[in-house]
Amino acid sequence: MGLTLTFTIILITCLVSLTTMFYNPDKIDELSLRPSMIRERKQYYRFLTCGLVHADLLHLGFNMFSLYFCGRFIEDIFENIFQSKFYYLIFYVLGIILSGIPTYLRHRNDDHYSSIGASGAVSAVIYATVLFAPWARIYVLVIPMPLILYAVLYMAMTVYLDKRQYGDGINHSAHLWGAIFGLIFPIIFKPSIALYFLNQLMHPSF
Repeated sequence: MGLTLTFTIILITCLVSLTTMFYNPDKIDELSLRPSMIRERKQYYRFLTCGLVHADLLHLGFNMFSLYFCGRFIEDIFENIFQSKFYYLIFYVLGIILSGIPTYLRHRNDDHYSSIGASGAVSAVIYATVLFAPWARIYVLVIPMPLILYAVLYMAMTVYLDKRQYGDGINHSAHLWGAIFGLIFPIIFKPSIALYFLNQLMHPSF
C-alpha cells in the first residue's frame, strides 16, 4: 500500500507539533490562530498553520488517532466518488481554515486570545464518515457504540466546553463548525449522498 494522504497529513502534523511542543514552544504562538495578529498584521497564514500545532500529547493523540481511523475511509470514499484525491486534500485544508473563521469573528477584538489544533478538520472528517457509515461500530474507552451516537455525544461535549471557555488554547468551537462543514461539503458536490445517509440512518446495522 502506498503512502496515503491521510498518513502524510498525520506525519507532517506530528512532526510540526512534536518539534514545537518539545524543542521550540515559542513557535507555537507564531503558528497559532491569533485573531488580533490576523486583524492588525494581516497574518492570514495562521488560519492554516494553527492546525499543525497542538497543546499537548493528549490533544495531538486524540486528533491524529481519530484522523487515522476515519481519514483513510473518507479518503477512499472521495477517491471513488470524485475519481481524485484532490477533493480529500482540499476538504481537509478547508476544514482547518473555515472552522477557524467563526473563531476569528468572535475574538477579533480580543488581543489575548489564541487557539491551536487540527480539531476543525478532524471533526469534518468524522462527520463526513457519519454520512456514509452512521452505524459503524467504534470503541470509546472499550465501550462499543455506533458512530452516529459518538458523533452526537462528541458534539454535546464540544458545545459544553465551548460555553465554559476553558483557557486550554483548544478551539472547541472549531469542532462544531468543522462538523457542519464535514456534513455539507460532500453533499454540495454530490447531493445524492444526503439520500444515501437517510437510507442508512433508517436501516440500523449495529
